[in-house]
Amino acid sequence: MPASETKPLRVAVLADSDTRWKWGTLTAKRVAPRDIRLDGYLLRGRATPTARQLGEVGVRADSVREVTAAEFLRAMREEPYGSYDVLVLALVGGGVQAMLHGLGRVWEDRPDRPVVVTGYVGVVYEKLTDGLLLRHGADLVLANSRQDAERFRAVYEGVGADAGAVTEVALPFLGGEPHTGEHEPRTVVFAAQPSVPETRTDRTYLLNRLVQHARRHPEREVLLKLRSRPGEHTTHIEELPYQRLARGLDLPANLRLVYGHMGEVLDRTDLLVTVSSTAALEALHRRVPTAVLTDLGVREALGNHHFTGSGCLASWDQLDAGHRPVPDPHWLTRQGVAADGLYATAFDTARARIADLLDAPGGLPPLAPYYTPVTAPGYLPGVLARHHLAPDGTPLPGAPAAGREPGPVRRIVRRTARGAYRHGVQRVAPVIRRMGEL
Repeated sequence: MPASETKPLRVAVLADSDTRWKWGTLTAKRVAPRDIRLDGYLLRGRATPTARQLGEVGVRADSVREVTAAEFLRAMREEPYGSYDVLVLALVGGGVQAMLHGLGRVWEDRPDRPVVVTGYVGVVYEKLTDGLLLRHGADLVLANSRQDAERFRAVYEGVGADAGAVTEVALPFLGGEPHTGEHEPRTVVFAAQPSVPETRTDRTYLLNRLVQHARRHPEREVLLKLRSRPGEHTTHIEELPYQRLARGLDLPANLRLVYGHMGEVLDRTDLLVTVSSTAALEALHRRVPTAVLTDLGVREALGNHHFTGSGCLASWDQLDAGHRPVPDPHWLTRQGVAADGLYATAFDTARARIADLLDAPGGLPPLAPYYTPVTAPGYLPGVLARHHLAPDGTPLPGAPAAGREPGPVRRIVRRTARGAYRHGVQRVAPVIRRMGEL
């Protein structure tokens, strides 16, 4: 066997938040045709993950660097020719589009460029067409379920774009031992989300109902599973953290606020409750009883409309009375929740496609996104400009692209600026919003 077929693949992951880092790194390990060397790049921004957030994912990278868009493109240009075999873009849609255009310029006339992979962190319940077209141009656009794969292809074909990149897989972080019975004490977990629901009234309502459930069932352990600690950001901005809403409340002794890896929390969960978190799919994969709340309505703005037909929709009143939702098997299969044991083969097609692309005679063609200065002249320049790129994909004059690692002063200033931004989002903005409602 040639040495090139036995040495580890060189894989790079570019991520802009903790959840996308989790998705990107785990996806890289799932879809790689063989062992990999993993290099991580964190796109600098409001949600750049902290060391604690990276550690919580549990995936070790061989190297990790924080970069701007221009710095990343420079690294891709300066790396030894063809050094990366696979690049996973774990970014918001606009970030993916910017990188596709920027990399298109960096890799001009380079047929042995890396295979570019992108996709979604979890449930796609809003901006389907917008997000998909921003991701068009990657070699593989991963769909986490059969339903998503069908929807993705329909969107691309509907606008006349090539749908060949759409590849059905599953969420890369499903796994763990299946739930086999009640724990002692019985444990109920509410999986919080940073931006759903949005208002103080709705979030306070959910917190109060959780407190009431704990008081009603003192024999149970009730956990409020939080996504991030104070001062940290995740994919979505959290203006009203539950930690702050819980301050000053007389919480019952059996109710605790917890952090950590979701899989470890699910190890001891007997009922998972959420509004629309992807944690519901993790729980369902492990056959943990799961309830998607209807208390605030079943609405697109909440994302719980995605669970229509799942059999999991329920209210706190029903749960307090002892109701336990029973999921619909057909719905689970359509959503890529492979509780039937097929999860091990869910990534086979993606692995085979990447292997074929790596062995393609003559290398790969240039990246060809659907959006170009011809197809979207009034939209694309703004998308690229947010990442300091010109309409042709080159860095704009003055783009932050230092050729060296920042010194201690720059690092302190950066941390201070990021902290000020987060303070403004979490403290100042809600006050101004409330004043505007008077």
